[in-house]
Amino acid sequence: MNQHQWHMVQESLRHELGQAAFDSWIRPIVFSPADDHRLRLIAPTTLARKWIESHYTDRIRFFARRVNPALTDITIDVGDTHPKPTANDAKPAGNAAPLPSASVVATLPTASADLSRFSIQLDPRLTFESFVVGKSNELAFSAARRIADADAVTFNPLFLYGGVGLGKTHLMHAIAWHIAEKTPQRRVVYLSAEKFMYEFVRAIRFKDTMAFKEMFRSVDVLMIDDVQFISDKNSTQEEFFHTFNALIDQNRQVIISADKSPSDLEGIHERLKSRLAWGLVADIHPTSYELRLGILQNKAAALGMAIPQDVIAFLAESITSNVRELEGALNRITAHADITAAPITIENTRIQLRDMLRSQAKPITLESLTKTVAAHYRLTLQDILASTRLRTIARPRQVAMFMAKELTPLSLPEIGKYYGGKDHTTVMYAVRKIRQIMDHDPDFAEDMQTLRQKILG
Repeated sequence: MNQHQWHMVQESLRHELGQAAFDSWIRPIVFSPADDHRLRLIAPTTLARKWIESHYTDRIRFFARRVNPALTDITIDVGDTHPKPTANDAKPAGNAAPLPSASVVATLPTASADLSRFSIQLDPRLTFESFVVGKSNELAFSAARRIADADAVTFNPLFLYGGVGLGKTHLMHAIAWHIAEKTPQRRVVYLSAEKFMYEFVRAIRFKDTMAFKEMFRSVDVLMIDDVQFISDKNSTQEEFFHTFNALIDQNRQVIISADKSPSDLEGIHERLKSRLAWGLVADIHPTSYELRLGILQNKAAALGMAIPQDVIAFLAESITSNVRELEGALNRITAHADITAAPITIENTRIQLRDMLRSQAKPITLESLTKTVAAHYRLTLQDILASTRLRTIARPRQVAMFMAKELTPLSLPEIGKYYGGKDHTTVMYAVRKIRQIMDHDPDFAEDMQTLRQKILG
């Protein structure tokens, strides 16, 4: 197995485990070159090795075999975890161009050679080709693509903003990959605002600020992620302001991302806000159902997994917070299916993702549920709650009771009380009756699934 494949495994683990667990146990591991059939890792301590072997070996093996089906053996040793430079690492797959140590730094003059240690390691999966475009991110995608393709600076800076997990980082990686492939001689540095601040403070501490200034002002493209992290950091903002101005004056490209627009950033100096808004400000809105559907289909194809369309539709309806959680949900259900050989169904998906679905779910009240059922059958709320036994109303009322039992934590007596003071046995009969009809009538069962999604919103 090679270094590039290990980077891909790391990224899969980071998405599945979360940043905290990844930073604690996976990031400190060092890859050690071996043959194509073997993955050899070095853990910093015996305790770390034992913990990784007991908690993460199965997941490492799962993701490693996805990127290298020939893998047969994984070993974890204890030793020096300070990485040594290797002469010829593997070339990234697909459209990704090779970069030194998988970082965003092309050939640099001697004065700025240390820039390579600042840059974020690129994920080879985060390219323009793998980015799913919809109305919510169309402007940001087009602007990012135009900057990456341009030989000259078009608008400066490009400021991308949006909520967590909506695609800002994907576009930043895609820009860096594309520039490195198209014009590898350009000096590109991509780092977080937090890292910029850390390096600036370090330069002050070691009385090396002039070298710091020279390094950052020598680049052709400067990319800063999550600029909101320098909020209220006056000295860092001052240095960033001057670096920004120097690069703009030299017609060098600057690309920034944040969680808010420049004008809404709190704790940022007004003159810096003004500079950040000079070029093009492109926001990324929350995803639509259609975009989430496209992302899931794209992800499933990349995984090489046959995911039933009803499961993909269910995920697109249920996981609405951000793309990162959406992809994490898909990773979980495919991993479970791969390990246990259990079929991927909506019911199994509900079980595997119960914690995520619980956090995503909006509170469902009997009133909102009943209004949705009534609208579905072209009735009013009063019709459902009335005591009439007309079949055209009695059946929708039974459906409402069934949905209330399925989708709320309320007891049978509480549900019966709401629907005209009915006894709990009436609710039990309604639930049993609707289930029987669903078992024998596929069209009715499909209609119930549609109604369920309407209620869940």
